[in-house]
Amino acid sequence: MPSFADFDRRNYRTVDVAAGYDGWAPTYEQTVMDEMDLALLNRLRRPDWGGVRRAADLGCGTGRTGAWLRERGIRHIDGVDVSAGMLARARERAVHTTLTQADVRDTGLASGAYDLVISSLIDEHLDELTPFYSEAWRLAAPGGTCVTVSYHPQFMMVTGMPTHYTPASGEPVAISTHLHLISEQVSAASAAGWVLTEMAEALVDDAWIAAKPKWTELRGHPFTLALVWSRT
Repeated sequence: MPSFADFDRRNYRTVDVAAGYDGWAPTYEQTVMDEMDLALLNRLRRPDWGGVRRAADLGCGTGRTGAWLRERGIRHIDGVDVSAGMLARARERAVHTTLTQADVRDTGLASGAYDLVISSLIDEHLDELTPFYSEAWRLAAPGGTCVTVSYHPQFMMVTGMPTHYTPASGEPVAISTHLHLISEQVSAASAAGWVLTEMAEALVDDAWIAAKPKWTELRGHPFTLALVWSRT
C-alpha cells in the first residue's frame, strides 16, 4: 500500500494523535467545516437514524458528530477519543451519554451493545484499519451499522496535505497521517465481517472554493468519503 510520506508536500513538524488534538482542541471548531463530514452524513439513505437506540461515536472529538446524532433523535451516544483536550470540549457540549478516553481500536465499551458505530475523519491517523473495523464489529449488535467518514485518498495524494493545525506560534503542526486506499477500507472491513451497503463522495465545489480560494485548481476533485457497512 502507498505511504502518505511519498506524497507529503508540506513536511511540517509531526506529533502523535493525542498531542496533536490536545493542541488543536481550542480552535478545532473554527477550522472544520460541516461540508467535510456532516453534509455527507445528510446525504446517506441509511441507516434509519431515527431507529437507532444506542450509538458508539468513535473518535468523538469535540462532539460535532454526537450533536448531529442527537438532532436525529438518538438518545444514547457513548463517545470515545484518545485526546483529553477534545474530550473536554465534548463534555462542554453535553450531547454524549458517556465519554471515555481510549483508543478507538480498544474502546473498552460493551460488546454487541450498539445499533450504530460511527467515526468521522479519524482513520487517517491509524496505521492499520483491520483493528478498527474489528473493534467496530465487536461493538455492533446483530443487524447493526458502521458508518465511517474519511478523507478521500485521491485528495491526499493530489494535495500532499497532512491533517494539520496552526497553533498560536504560527508554525503549522501535522498530526500523524496515513493514507488508505478505498480498496484497503473494503478489504479490512470485509475481513472483520462488514458488508458495504452505501458510499458517498464529497467534491471540492463552489462552497469550498469560496472558503479556500487557493483550492480553485482542485474544483471537482473528491475531498471526503462516507462508507456505510452492515452487519448482516
